Amino acid sequence: MDIRPAGTAPELLRHYQSIFAKCFPQATHLDAAYLEWLYVRNPAGPVIGLDAWDGDRLAAHYACIPVAAIVGGQACRVMLSLNTATDPDYQGQGLFTKLAEGTYAAGDEQGMAAVYGVANANSTPGFLRKLGFTLVGPLDAKVGVGALLPERASSALGDVQFRRDWDRASLQWRCANPHRGYRLARSSAGGTLAHAPTGKPLLSAFAALPEALEGLGYGSSGLGMRLHLGMVPRSMGALKGAWFELPARLRSSPLNLIFRTLDGRTQVPATDAVLFSVLDFDAF
Repeated sequence: MDIRPAGTAPELLRHYQSIFAKCFPQATHLDAAYLEWLYVRNPAGPVIGLDAWDGDRLAAHYACIPVAAIVGGQACRVMLSLNTATDPDYQGQGLFTKLAEGTYAAGDEQGMAAVYGVANANSTPGFLRKLGFTLVGPLDAKVGVGALLPERASSALGDVQFRRDWDRASLQWRCANPHRGYRLARSSAGGTLAHAPTGKPLLSAFAALPEALEGLGYGSSGLGMRLHLGMVPRSMGALKGAWFELPARLRSSPLNLIFRTLDGRTQVPATDAVLFSVLDFDAF
């Protein structure tokens, strides 16, 4: 088996599209246009990952993307663990673990402080046991109406141990997902709201940033119910408004935030000190 770095050439993106279609036929958004947006156009840098090749056949693929974050009060670069696929003919050979460990080593060499991801109930134990991740905690899944962050959120940012560090370029890129685009609006507290359709009638996925960013086109936040999928630090208080747990029948699986240090110095954030939303991973 030949292990090579993941790449961004159009031919490689077509190979990735093919293996995703074979492994996840329901995930129709994993096409070349989406992968070009995710792997190539990310302003934080291109994909970091590894591929396993058997001759000219792609046997397995694992990819992370670099992102900017604030961890323990320090600005740093981390990786978001995203796409993994192993051709059914090559499963059971430990390829995922091998590619993942190699990817994390490559990220460490490129100055990445840590890697984080969102894993479902089935995949979480493997990340914890085989790859050295720590379970930060389950994501809240709530539907309702009201504010996603309290008015004093900005003043409590110093207590947050982990959050994405969004700027205008990265937020514009995030909103330009070719299949799951976001729209931006002003929040009642003067920050930023981002929202995207979930595919369910009158239900949109919402995220909130404590600050407003210059040079962005803000519009209306729209009508209907809001989906909150993420974590709000205890220091910021509870969500304001009328919020209810998302019914189990509407969830594909409980989701967990997982975290692994790469540089030996960065600390795993506490469960109640994380500001996290659908913007910060690839849910919508």
